[in-house]
Amino acid sequence: MSPFLQETESFKHTPLSGWHKIHGGRLVPFAGWEMPLQYASGPVAEHHLVRRGAGLFDVSHMGRFDVSGKRAGEFLDFVLSADISGMEEFQSGYALICREDGGILDDVFVYRQAAERYRVVVNASNAERDLAWFRRHAESFQIEVRDISAQSAMIAFQGPRALDMLSVCIRDFTAPRRFFWGMYSIAGSECMIARTGYTGEDGVEIITPAGKAVEIWEALLNMGAEPVGLAARDSLRFEAGFPLYGHELFEEVTPVEAGVLWACDFSKNFIGRDAIAARKSEGAEKKLVTFVMVEKSVAREGYAVMDEAGQIIGGVTSGMLAPTLNVFAGNAFVRREYANTGQAVYISIRGAGKKAELVKRPLYIPAYRGKPS
Repeated sequence: MSPFLQETESFKHTPLSGWHKIHGGRLVPFAGWEMPLQYASGPVAEHHLVRRGAGLFDVSHMGRFDVSGKRAGEFLDFVLSADISGMEEFQSGYALICREDGGILDDVFVYRQAAERYRVVVNASNAERDLAWFRRHAESFQIEVRDISAQSAMIAFQGPRALDMLSVCIRDFTAPRRFFWGMYSIAGSECMIARTGYTGEDGVEIITPAGKAVEIWEALLNMGAEPVGLAARDSLRFEAGFPLYGHELFEEVTPVEAGVLWACDFSKNFIGRDAIAARKSEGAEKKLVTFVMVEKSVAREGYAVMDEAGQIIGGVTSGMLAPTLNVFAGNAFVRREYANTGQAVYISIRGAGKKAELVKRPLYIPAYRGKPS
C-alpha cells in the first residue's frame, strides 16, 4: 500500500484543507490528516514544476513545538543528536531524536529564535509521541515545551524561481542564508521564513498564524507558484537523497545503518550517544543504499532484495519513478558486504527477480549546490 493511502476512520484538517477541496486537490488520509496527494496536472508534472519553477506544499500537518527557558539549549542538546546550543541566533539545523539504544524516534528541524527560545518541527506521524518524549525529559531541566501546531500553519515554497517570486511579494526582501531564517510580512501578516526544504531545490518554508494561511497561500500563487501534493513531495525528496521517517528511518535502525551519522555530535552527551558510538565501532550489519532498476519495473516498499543466487540480502524501503532522471529506482537496506556502488542486485517483484544496480546517492544534485548564497 502507498504510504499516502493509509486507512483511518477520522482525520485532522489543515487550515488549507478547504482550499484544496475547492481547487481540485485529491485528498487522502496521511498520518492522521487529510492531505492533498496531487492536483489535476498529476504528480509527475508537479515534480517537474518544482525542479524548473516553484511549487507550493501544504505541510501544516507537521508538528511545531516551542521550547523556552534558561536551559532550553542544554535540554535540546540532550534530547537531540546535533549541537543545538552552539547554533547562531536565526540559524536552523537538522537533528535526530534517538532512543537509549540508538534507535531513531524521529528526525526534526530546529530553529534558534533567541538564547533561551527554539522552535522544533517534527513529523506528523510522530508528533504526539515526540511531544510526550520532550515533556518527559523536560521536567529535570525546568523548561517549557509548548505545542503550537494548532495555532499555526506551515507552507513549503520550493524551486529555483521561489526566491525571485518572494522578492516580488515581499517589499525589500533579502533572502536569509541557507539554513537561516527571518521574520517577513506577506499579505500583511508576519511570517517566519526559513531557507530550508525537503525537495533538493532552493526555497523556503513558511510558518504563519493558522488564520492567515489561505491569504498567504493565495498571495504566493498570484506570484506564479502552483500547488503540489504529497506524491511529488515524495519523489522530490527521494531523488535528493532525503530520508522519510517510517521508511529509511525508524526505531529499529540507528544513524549508522541509515547513513545519518553526520547529524550526531559525539562531543556532547545526548540520548543514545553511547549505543550509536558502539554500533559505529562494531560496524553495521546492513546499510541504506539506492538502486536503479536495470529491468524496467517498479520496486515497492517491503519487496525483498536478492543476490544473483536468489538469496535474500535486504528489503526495499522506498521505490518509485524518479521523474528528473526518468528511471525507476528505490532505496533499500542490504547486508553491508553487498552495499557497494555498481553491485548488481535483484528485486523480487511478483515472484520474479528483476535486475537492479546500486548507485551513488543522491540521484539528483541541484544546480545551486556548492554555489554561494
